Amino acid sequence: MSMSLSPNAQAILLLTAPLIAGRSEPSSNLLTAGEYKRLARFLREKQWQPADLLAPDARELLGGCQQLIDSDRLESLLARGFLLSQAIERWQTRAIWVVSRADAEYPRRLKPRLKDDAPPVLYGCGDASILDAGGLAVVGSRHVDDALVEYTEGIGRLTAQARRTLVSGGARGIDQAAMRGALEAGGKVAGVLADSLERAALNREHRNLLMAGQLVLVSPYDPSAGFNVGNAMQRNKLIYALADAALVVSSDYEKGGTWTGAVEQLEKLRLVPVYVRANGETGKGLDALRRKGALPWPNPGTPESLAEALAVEVSPKKDAPAQHELDYSAREAPRQACEIPRSSLQGGASVGSRCLESPLTPADELFAKVRGLLEKMTTPKTDGEVAADLHVSKSQAKKWLQRLVAEGVLEKHAKPVKYGPKLQRSFLG
Repeated sequence: MSMSLSPNAQAILLLTAPLIAGRSEPSSNLLTAGEYKRLARFLREKQWQPADLLAPDARELLGGCQQLIDSDRLESLLARGFLLSQAIERWQTRAIWVVSRADAEYPRRLKPRLKDDAPPVLYGCGDASILDAGGLAVVGSRHVDDALVEYTEGIGRLTAQARRTLVSGGARGIDQAAMRGALEAGGKVAGVLADSLERAALNREHRNLLMAGQLVLVSPYDPSAGFNVGNAMQRNKLIYALADAALVVSSDYEKGGTWTGAVEQLEKLRLVPVYVRANGETGKGLDALRRKGALPWPNPGTPESLAEALAVEVSPKKDAPAQHELDYSAREAPRQACEIPRSSLQGGASVGSRCLESPLTPADELFAKVRGLLEKMTTPKTDGEVAADLHVSKSQAKKWLQRLVAEGVLEKHAKPVKYGPKLQRSFLG
């Protein structure tokens, strides 16, 4: 990432950033996130860029913005050039780069996923290309016992072995345990910080990892900014947006940043599949997230199975089925239709070749897997028991069971209503 700032980045910083280097308190005139969002939308509609506000003949343009924000206020903020130059010098000596939403170097996942809620600027240190790699986001509580720390470090190590990026928030507890496990195993890590980027970038332990290209630290907040609960809450969506899937290792119930971020994903943003730890004592928070649609973490034991967990997709549409209506075993849907057995190889085809496009839809593949599992039942079960076995909702289990009854795979037994294997009947004569 280049250390020089684009004109667009300079303009956005002047309008929104506290530039607190050299002063104790930021300007109270700064544009809020909502104000800048409206201004950016207005500029796009007029086919202007933030940098146009810095042009010598920008007074007319500033006047055009009057309907949204007082032009005198904009001029006052844009006149903070000396403060910006001080801040830039400070950032450069600490190898901190800045990229704006209007720059080509901006992480490519953020704008299409977060749209206008993507941060106007990102501060960072380290290899920015790591931010485009996807991977597994791991989040959880700050205060956890040693056993859970060890478990989370194992998740980080497995992520590194799978050559996937570990994304987390850098906070004490679960975040740092996941990041530590991945880094110690030689993996790559993206830390999305809510505060103190400058201090983290200067940390001796971090410095070597940053220079080696293993670690990138980013924040949407000024590198010198201290901790703020609101900032910590807001940065959670960045952690999810930079990943392919997320695992919540631990969470309080109806409070805290971990809970708020996970609920936002499950009920509103739906950017990635959200898993929750499913082994051991999970607690009230994780159980509640399961009821809201989070998937049980399948505890992958190999890099390949971890990659399968990251391959699950979730629809962002409001009318899409909740995540809990999708069994995670869909990742293991049969692929025989796309495999070429060794005995049938001809003309130099390679062993294990697969067709490029499955003739089955994902729903068909999922149902095929469910059919295979339920065909192995030895005793009748209720729809609730089947739902518990498959980690899906009772309504979804009932739909599958009724379909298998209609296909003659299972039989429905009355009083109480249960579903079981179809009895084999013999005929005499």
